[in-house]
Amino acid sequence: MNDALAFLHGYGARVLVVFAVLLGLWGAYHYFRNERVSGGFRSTYLIMAGITPVQGLLGLVLLLLGTRPAELLHIVYGAFAVVFLPGAYVYARGGEARREALILSGASWIVSIAYIRGIFTG
Repeated sequence: MNDALAFLHGYGARVLVVFAVLLGLWGAYHYFRNERVSGGFRSTYLIMAGITPVQGLLGLVLLLLGTRPAELLHIVYGAFAVVFLPGAYVYARGGEARREALILSGASWIVSIAYIRGIFTG
């Protein structure tokens, strides 16, 4: 069971990195075209923000089953992503088009770094 959960946790981390990079590129496209991000972008961002805590719950189950991360910083990166993504979304709402694209694209890039760091400290 631990092996299957560890596989899912590791696989999920890599999927989230790809997700965040693609969203970063997509948001940057909107930013440089001086456009408001689309509803598709926003919903995809919210999917990423929703999958991130699921990833954290998998890690928490692993922790409770006795599997420890190599560094405690691994947990900090995950907790940061869980709090940061919805916070950036709320902060970006209602602003001008370019500002929203910048904040959500930037948040995607920042969280992609957090995901990568989480993988490396795993």
